[in-house]
Amino acid sequence: MRKKIVAGNWKMNCTITETQHLLEALKNNDSSQREASLIVAPTFTNLQYASTALKDTDIAVAAQNMHHQDKGAFTGEVSADMLQSIEVCTVILGHSERRAYFAEDDELLAQKVSTAIDKQMNVIFCFGESLQERKEQRHFEVVASQLQKALFQLTPDQWQHVILAYEPIWAIGTGETATPQQAQQMHAFIRQTIATHYNEDLADQVSILYGGSVKPANAKEIFAQPDVDGGLIGGASLNAESFLSIANAF
Repeated sequence: MRKKIVAGNWKMNCTITETQHLLEALKNNDSSQREASLIVAPTFTNLQYASTALKDTDIAVAAQNMHHQDKGAFTGEVSADMLQSIEVCTVILGHSERRAYFAEDDELLAQKVSTAIDKQMNVIFCFGESLQERKEQRHFEVVASQLQKALFQLTPDQWQHVILAYEPIWAIGTGETATPQQAQQMHAFIRQTIATHYNEDLADQVSILYGGSVKPANAKEIFAQPDVDGGLIGGASLNAESFLSIANAF
């Protein structure tokens, strides 16, 4: 059975004090009835604190990015070995903001994914179409291309380390949200694309998260879709009550 996952991408938010308060609120919540696994992705400066604070809990910690080289003259970058040295073994790659603001393309992301997998990291791989691409009815083509170029170099066994996160760019931070039916349509297409390239068993095992303005008010309906396995949450993950409400929406 596929894992149900709710991951919080904190982006460039939260000082160490704010991180402490948010993590304490998450830790103090009763998780005994929760069906979804939780992941939080703080900023780099707070990763080690989060890793230590959540060590004996069922909440995992992810980095928001990593470099594809092991070491070197790459000012401001962080490697897989550095993340693992503080017991962070999951990384978000391919987020639309990294693609848009930092010019990360499919070729670079394929290198990052390969490095992460080779280092036994787990990858939350983000992808999705822009508003223009959807208006032009190219959204399926764009998504299939992003998957193929960045992930289809992986062996079937390596896919056990991959979590997919479909994020329609037009529904991130805009207040817009794909309808549950639109989300299901794309998630089903993603699963079929993987099945066609690999096999149906692999496709059925991959968790596919929806990442477009999920809130407590719409999470239950979105998560009820058969091919939606959870969410990659942005702004709503900065509030413990909202984040937990979303996590409990299954």
